[in-house]
Amino acid sequence: MINREIIRIKIVQLTYAYYQNGNKNIDTAEKELFFSLSKAYDLYNHLLALIVALTKEARRRLEVLQAKARREGTPEPPQKFAFNRFALQLEENKQLLEFIETQKRTWADDPEFVGRLLEQIEQSQIYLDYLQGDDSYEADRELWRRLYRTLIQDNADLDQILEEQSLYWNDDKEVVDTFVLKTIKRFDEKNGPKQELLPEYDSEEEKDYARKLFRAAILNADEYQRYMSESSLNWDFSRLAYMDVIIMQIAIAEMLTFPTIPLNVTINEYVELAKVYSTPRSSGYINGMLDAIARHLIRQGKLMKQLDKPQKTEKS
Repeated sequence: MINREIIRIKIVQLTYAYYQNGNKNIDTAEKELFFSLSKAYDLYNHLLALIVALTKEARRRLEVLQAKARREGTPEPPQKFAFNRFALQLEENKQLLEFIETQKRTWADDPEFVGRLLEQIEQSQIYLDYLQGDDSYEADRELWRRLYRTLIQDNADLDQILEEQSLYWNDDKEVVDTFVLKTIKRFDEKNGPKQELLPEYDSEEEKDYARKLFRAAILNADEYQRYMSESSLNWDFSRLAYMDVIIMQIAIAEMLTFPTIPLNVTINEYVELAKVYSTPRSSGYINGMLDAIARHLIRQGKLMKQLDKPQKTEKS
C-alpha cells in the first residue's frame, strides 16, 4: 500500500525535521521515517474499521427500532443496511480484526461522531436509492464505495478527529483514501473472512527506495546544494526558501540514486510537493531549477538519463 507518493511526502517532512532537530542522528531519523510510514498503514486499517463501526451502530439502532415496532404494532424498519454483506464480510476480516485488537483507541471511543455520520448516511439519497435497489453483494459493495467517496473522503469532522488521534495522519488521508476505495472494489464475497487487504508494502523494493532516498538526501547534502548553486545562473539562489532547498535536495538524490525513474517523473513529483509544502512561488522556481540542474549533471556525465524537453517554468 505504501507507495512512492507517500514515501516522498514523508521524506520531505522528516528531512526538514532532521535539520530542525539539534540531535542530527541519521539512524534515529531513519527509524522515525519508517515509524511514520507505518502510521499511514494504520490509518488505512482505521478507516476500514470505520465502516465496521458504522454497521455495528446501524444494527444496534435497528434492534431498538424493531423492539419499538413490536410494542406498538407498527411495521418494522428495513434491515438491509445493517446487514450489508460487504460490511459484514469486512467486519469478519481476519487481518482487520488483528489490527483492531492491537489498538488502544477504536471508533467505540468516538460514539458521537459515528452516530452523526450514520445519520448523514441514512438521510442521503445514496442510502435511499440503495434500499429500493438490487439485493446483491455487488450492490452492497457499491453502496459503501459511493458512501465513502461522498461522505467520508471529504469530511471536515473526520479530519479533525484523525488529527487529534495522530499527528502523523495530517497529510496522509488524501492518499490513503484512494487505497481504501481500491480495497472496497477488490473485495470478493467468495473470499469470506480471508479476503486479503492491501499489504503494508507491495515489495521490499519500496522499503529499499525509502531508505536509500532518505540517506542519500542527507549524506550528500553539501554536494547536492553545490549543484543547486552551480545551476542557479539567472535565479537568485540566496533568496530560496529553506523548504525549497530541502525539496530540491531530495529530488537531486532521486535523480542520481535511481536510474530507472525518468527525470520528468522526478521533477513533476517534487514540483507538486512544493505546491503543498512551500511558498506560492516555489513550484515555478523549483521546476526551472531542477530542469537546469538535471541538464547540468547530464553535461558533466554525472547523470546517465535523458530529459526529453525543457520543463515549463510556472508563472505566479
